[in-house]
Amino acid sequence: MRVDEFDFELPEKNIALRPVEPRDNSKLLRVKNGELSDFHYYDLPDLLHEGDVLVLNDTKVIPARMKAVRYRGEFQSNISVTLHMKKSQNEWIAFVKPAKRVKVGESLVFENGLTAEILTKNAGELHLKFNKSAAELDAAIALAGEMPLPPYIASKRDYDDKDVEDYQTIYANEKGAVAAPTAGLHFTDILFEKLNAKNIEVVFLTLHVGAGTFLPMVVDETDDHVMHAEYGYISEKIANKLSAAKHAGQRIVAVGTTSLRLLESAATDAGEILPFAAETDIFITPGYKFKAVDVLLTNFHLPKSTLFMLVSAFTSLNIMQNAYDYAIGNDYRFYSYGDACLLETK
Repeated sequence: MRVDEFDFELPEKNIALRPVEPRDNSKLLRVKNGELSDFHYYDLPDLLHEGDVLVLNDTKVIPARMKAVRYRGEFQSNISVTLHMKKSQNEWIAFVKPAKRVKVGESLVFENGLTAEILTKNAGELHLKFNKSAAELDAAIALAGEMPLPPYIASKRDYDDKDVEDYQTIYANEKGAVAAPTAGLHFTDILFEKLNAKNIEVVFLTLHVGAGTFLPMVVDETDDHVMHAEYGYISEKIANKLSAAKHAGQRIVAVGTTSLRLLESAATDAGEILPFAAETDIFITPGYKFKAVDVLLTNFHLPKSTLFMLVSAFTSLNIMQNAYDYAIGNDYRFYSYGDACLLETK
């Protein structure tokens, strides 16, 4: 399909620069077989079915955006580094700006004695080997870095201490993401209590969201796009629980496109969900046959993005175009700190 088929106009006023408070007071647009209904996120327990299984991504965002200095003789230059995929206990893949100033074999110098050698370079993407490892490296990154706010927020205001809390789900547990699974930002302790009271089970998997999620598509045809890989993990216990639920006719509700992509990566054609511990670069566009997920909770996405393509595959391009037009006209807030929609096809 042509990428421009997924384009739409979004007024600046619809882009959320801060989340609502409390978190579950955000709006929720229900899209059920093309029909649109207005709710709030705190209505979620009333909209789901007893016995539904809610699947959340418990990845934790790390302060992955850092400033470095590159030295070459008596000359030095400032480099912006955004980590986006962990490769080992002391190696990361990172995006850098400006990329043309750095070469393989050089070192980047960060704060507090942290340095990194450039092992390979592919355009604006580097493979870095740090001089610290494991927990020591994690601590150094926490000191040197800041939360990597999405460009559509960072371009409009400065990062501040409030983002440290706001850009993290309350159930974040597994460190490694450089972008938040934003559909989960709306959850509160009270909401979890209400879900439990309705016999809606909550389970967790992990997909470490990479900065590649923000990269614009630079091709004209979807078939030509190459996705960045991200690491995901589903335990045997959770895989068995989800497969049993599918077999019993219970609905699998993915909270966010990250949960959905990992579930679909781990699922067989028959709908069984297998344990998973690997990278996935799954790219879902209209025509894809969903194997695991029955219902999707997700925020509103960018024009011509892989995520808008995914939600169009889950329902249809026409349905999502209508839903987005309605959301824009009714002052729904878009993107990471924005409102959400509940997509149901059964």
